[in-house]
Order: sequence, then C-alpha cells, then structure tokens
Amino acid sequence: MFDDIKPHLIELRKRLGISVATIIVFAFVAFGFNQPIIEFVKAPLVGVVEGDPFIGGIGIFFTALKISIFTGFLISLPVVFAQLWLFIAPGLYDNEKKYILPFAGISTFMFLLGTAFAYWVVIPLGFQFLWMFAGSLVNFLQTLDEYVSIFTKILFGFGVAFELPVVLFFLGVLGLVTDKNLKDFFGYAVLIIFVFAALLTPPDVITQLLMAGPLILLYGISIIIVRMINPEKNDDDEDDNDDEANTTQEIKKQITEG
Repeated sequence: MFDDIKPHLIELRKRLGISVATIIVFAFVAFGFNQPIIEFVKAPLVGVVEGDPFIGGIGIFFTALKISIFTGFLISLPVVFAQLWLFIAPGLYDNEKKYILPFAGISTFMFLLGTAFAYWVVIPLGFQFLWMFAGSLVNFLQTLDEYVSIFTKILFGFGVAFELPVVLFFLGVLGLVTDKNLKDFFGYAVLIIFVFAALLTPPDVITQLLMAGPLILLYGISIIIVRMINPEKNDDDEDDNDDEANTTQEIKKQITEG
C-alpha cells in the first residue's frame, strides 16, 4: 500500500517545493520594497482613522518580513495554482486535463479579485466601524504588526472565499456535483458560509456580512455555472425523479384498486 502512495508523496513534495521556492524568491524581492508596500498596506486607514493609530513597536523588521512573504505569495499565485492543478492532473481523464491552464488562470484571478474586494471595500468599512466605537476611547490597533496580521488574514480569507465558483466548477466538470445537489445544500451552505466568515474576519458584524454576502452570491452563481456545464446530467436526474414519481403513483394506484 505504501508503494502505491509513495509516488504521490514524491509528486506532492515536488509541487510544494516549486511553490515554496517561488514564494521565497518573490518575498526577497518584495522585502527590498518593504517601505512602499507597508504604506500601501496602511492606505485603507487614510481618512478612516485620525492620524496614525499605531504607537510603535520593536518588531518592525518582522512586520516587514511578514508583509514581504505575503506579497511574495500573491505574486506567486499563478505558479502556486499551476502546481496544484498539475498535481491533480494525473488523476484526470485526457478531456479533463485541458482545463488545467484555464483553472490556474481563473483561480489566480478569483483570488486576486477577493483580495481587491477586501482591500478597497471590506477593510475601510470594517475599520471605520471599529474606529467609531473604539477610536474615541483607546487605540484599537496598538502596533503596526497587529494591523498587518489582521490585514493579511482578511485578504487571505477573501481570496480563499472567492475560489468557491472555481472549486464547484471543477467538481461539476468531474460530475461530482449537480445544480440540484447545490440547491438542496443551499441552507447548509449559508450556515457554513457565516461560520467561515466569523472565523476569518475581525469580530464585527459589518466585516462578517461583507464576506458572507458575496459568498452567498457566488454560491448562487456557481449553481448556474454547474447547470450550464452539465445540462444533460441534470435533465437525466430530473427524468429519473419523474420516473420515480410516476412509479410511486402507479404503485399507490394499484394498492388502492386492489
């Protein structure tokens, strides 16, 4: 059994190695521009809070290192997603492998779209909400490192969240889900989305709603996408359901007449 798993572990190590090496290289490059990058990170607070809310801190080097690694990760996204799909590729049929490069491109786009939404919409509104309650009393962000930690967590969370249509499209292509499955699961999906939003956002209602709302919308769009890529399967499922309903009615009719 281990002999069967070993090639997959070797392949996984290879793909992870390439991804991590790429991130490290771009992180080193980003570290050389850490000052403008940090100013870019602080930009959503301009006009939201009064002056500079940070009181300092001795960990500026580690803050710069942290934001450089995150920047390196964002720049490396095309490579990271390409390695992910290449790892999955051996288990796919030939007609499914043609989606590898489009998946890598679309995955990168959706992740960056999620981070852009978080940067220009969620963070300004979320911190404005927090500042209204805490700003007049205390600095709710004591150090730049604390802000960077929250900032990267929010951006990463929204990036992952916006991958939902890509994942469901992939599962639809493989025939593992249908639009009917997604419709039936909708209530549970909404609950999971709100739990996910609560875990990946600061403890305020505004930010959580700003994550949950788009995610629910993306889930609805995913239902339409899965319906479009598997129309025949969905029609077959509906026919099967109709046949089952007709059979049930026929049995009831026979019992009644008997």
